[in-house]
Amino acid sequence: MPDLELRDVDRADGRHHAPNLGRTDTLSPSAPTGEPAPASTPAAVATPTPTPTTAPAPAPAPENALRETVQRAAEHLLRLQDPRGWWKFDLETNPTMDAEDLLLREYLGIRTVEQTEATAKHIRSRRLDDGSWPTYFGGPGELSTTVECYIALRLAGDSPDDEPLRRSAAWIRERGGIPATRVFTRIWLALFGWWRWEDLPVLPPEIMFLPPRAPLSIYSFASWARQTIVPLTIVSAARPQCPAPFDLAELDPDEVPAAQSHGAAQSPDTRSPAGGRTLRGAMRRLGGDRPNTAKVFFRGLDAALHRYHRHPIGPLRRHALRTAERWIIARQEADGCFGGIQPPAVYSIIALRLLGYDLDHPVLAAALRSLDAYTLHREDGSRMIEASQSPIWDTALAVLALADAGIDAPADVDVAPALPTQRVATGAPAPSAPVPTALERAADWLLGQEIQHRRGDWAITHPGVAPGGWAFEFDNDTYPDTDDTAEVVLALHRLNRLRRLRHPTNTRIDAALERSTAWLFALQSRDGGWGAYDSDNASTLVYQIPFADFGALTDPSSADVTAHVVELLCETGRIRDPRTLRGVDWLLRNQEADGSWYGRWGVNYVYGTGSVLPALQAAGLPPTHPAMVAGARWLLSRQNSDGGWGEDIRSYGDPAWSGRGLSTPSQTAWAMLGLLATDHGGVHADALAAAARWLTEQQRPDGGWDEEMFTGTGFPGFFYLNYHGYRLVWPVMALGRYLHSRQHPSD
Repeated sequence: MPDLELRDVDRADGRHHAPNLGRTDTLSPSAPTGEPAPASTPAAVATPTPTPTTAPAPAPAPENALRETVQRAAEHLLRLQDPRGWWKFDLETNPTMDAEDLLLREYLGIRTVEQTEATAKHIRSRRLDDGSWPTYFGGPGELSTTVECYIALRLAGDSPDDEPLRRSAAWIRERGGIPATRVFTRIWLALFGWWRWEDLPVLPPEIMFLPPRAPLSIYSFASWARQTIVPLTIVSAARPQCPAPFDLAELDPDEVPAAQSHGAAQSPDTRSPAGGRTLRGAMRRLGGDRPNTAKVFFRGLDAALHRYHRHPIGPLRRHALRTAERWIIARQEADGCFGGIQPPAVYSIIALRLLGYDLDHPVLAAALRSLDAYTLHREDGSRMIEASQSPIWDTALAVLALADAGIDAPADVDVAPALPTQRVATGAPAPSAPVPTALERAADWLLGQEIQHRRGDWAITHPGVAPGGWAFEFDNDTYPDTDDTAEVVLALHRLNRLRRLRHPTNTRIDAALERSTAWLFALQSRDGGWGAYDSDNASTLVYQIPFADFGALTDPSSADVTAHVVELLCETGRIRDPRTLRGVDWLLRNQEADGSWYGRWGVNYVYGTGSVLPALQAAGLPPTHPAMVAGARWLLSRQNSDGGWGEDIRSYGDPAWSGRGLSTPSQTAWAMLGLLATDHGGVHADALAAAARWLTEQQRPDGGWDEEMFTGTGFPGFFYLNYHGYRLVWPVMALGRYLHSRQHPSD
C-alpha cells in the first residue's frame, strides 16, 4: 500500500473543531476518594471499580511514535472503504434481534434448517453461565431477552432437559416467568398461543384518526416508536394465533407477581440523567411517582378498548385498518425495509400478512429481502442480525477522522472489494474524469445520499420546509435525522475548507450546506435544542399508556445531538445567528451539576461531555468559561490510572457509575476531544499525554483497536449498540488532533 501523507491541518480560525460520541466497557476498578462506590452489582457481572481521578504524568510519547500510530490507523481505515466511497461497519446489538428473526420465520412458515442452526449458534454464544442472556456485553441477564432466546433455541431443537436450557428455565422462573416480561415479548408469545391476547394492552387502529398534534396521536411518539406502533395496531386488531410448536410449561413461575400479570412489566427508569439530575423534566420518571389518577384513567381506558375490540364499529374499524395499511406501505424504502430498523420491519411484515398480502407480493418480497440484507454471516458459521445499518454515519465519522488527522490518501490506495447490493451515488465522476482520492470518493457518495425530494414524517409538523437532510442507513428517505445531517455536512465542510476536493464537488457542498442548515433550523425545538428526528417531541403522556415499557417513546432535545448541530452551525459561519445562540444556551442550561453532560446516543456522560465541549469551543467560549472549566474538571476526575477513560452502561441507572469503567479506545478518544477543546497553555498536557500513550500501547499491529464493550445507545436502560467502527474512527480523530496541538501549541 502506498504511504499516506500526513499533512499539517490548517485551522483557519485557530481552533480545533470536530464532532464526538460514544461509549464502551465494564469490568472492575475502584471509586476515587470522596466518590461513592458503585451501588448495585449484579451477580452475573464483574464490578467495575473505576480507578483514579488523577492521571500519571508520563513523558510524552515521541512525536514519531504518535505519527506512526495515526498513520497505521489511517491506513487500516482506508483499507475498509468501499470503492464507491462509503464505509460500513458491523452494528451489533443484542440477541433478541436474532431470536425474533427466527420467531418471524416460524410464524410465516419460511424458517429453514440452515438459518435456524446458524442463528442458534450465535444465540448460544451470547448466553451467560447462569443461563441468562444480557442486552450488552458484560451486562447482567435480562428477563425478556432470556425468554425470547430460550424460545429460539427450542425452535432450533435444543431440549428443555439439556442442562443449559434447564439453567435458563430456572433463571426465568426465579424472576417471575413470562408474566414478568415486557409487553413486546408477550406479543410474540401471543402469536403462538403462549399468552392470551386478552391479557395484553390494546392498540386500536382507530388511533390513526387522531390529528397529528393531538395528545396520543402517532406523531406524539418518536419516529422509531411510531413505526412500530402502527403495524402493531393491525396485529392487535387481528389477534392472530398460529399453532404453538411446543408448550412452555417449564417457564411457569410458582407465583405470578400481581403487578406484572397485565399491562407493562416494571422497568427501571433510565431515560434521564442518573439520579434524576437535570436533563428534561419530561423524561424523569417511567411512572413510579406519576399521579395515581392518570394510571387509573389509562387502566380504565384499556378495559374499555378491550370491550370495544369485541364489538367494534365495523366501517370505522375497516377504515382504520386501511389507513394503517396505506401508512405502512407509503413508508417502505427502496431496499424494501420500513424505517431502516429491524423491529418496525418485522411488525410491518406480520401486519401486511394479516391483511392478506401473499409472501410473494412485491411489498412483502422486498421486505423479506431487506431482512436478509441485514444478516451477517460469521467465520464460525453463525448468523447475526443487525438491527440497522450505519453507512452514512460511519462514512461521515471516517471522513472527519481522516480530515482531523491531516490525511491525504492517493487515488490508488487499496480499498475493500465492492459490495454489489448498495445504491450508487448520483453525480459520480465520468470515466474520463481524474481518478478521485479516497476522500473525494467519500464526499461524492455522501452528496449523493442527501434526501432532497422526499418529504418524510418530519414534514407532518413542518409542512412548509424543504427537504435537505441525511439518514443513518443506505435507504431511509422517510426518516432523515439531525445528528447524521450535522456530521455529514461538517465532514463535507471540513474537506472543503482543507482544500481536499476539486471544484465541482466544492460547489455541490456549498449548495448542500444551504439546504441542510435551513432544514436543521426548521427542526429546532422551542426549548432551543435539537432532538434526532423531530422537533418538540417530548410528550410525557405517552409514558402512561399500559404498553409503554420498551424504552424511549419520545425524542426530546439531547446534549449530544444539539452539540453536533451547534458545532456545524458555528463552524459554517452561523455563530451569531439567534437560533444558534439558543442552541448554545440550551447546552449551558443542561450541564449537570458535576460539570458533565448526559449522553443520549452514546454511553454516557463521557460521550455527552466529549460532544459538547468542542461545540462550545466552536461557539467561541474561552477555555476559562465556567462551563468549559467544569466540563474539563469532570473529565479529568474520571481518568483512569492507565491513562484512558471508560464508562459502564449502568451509569444510565446508577449515578455512581457516571464516567467510571475500564478504559476503552472510543471513550478515551471522546475524553481527549473534550480536553483538547478546553486546553490552553498546556494545562491538560499530562492527562492528554497519558491518554495518547494508552491508545498507542493498545493499538493492534494492523492499526486498529480491540473493543468488546458496547459504546452506542439506542434506548437508555433497554437497548445498546456496539458500533464496530467506533474503536477506530474516534482514536484516529483524537490522536490526529492531539498531534496537531503538539505541533502548534499556540492554536
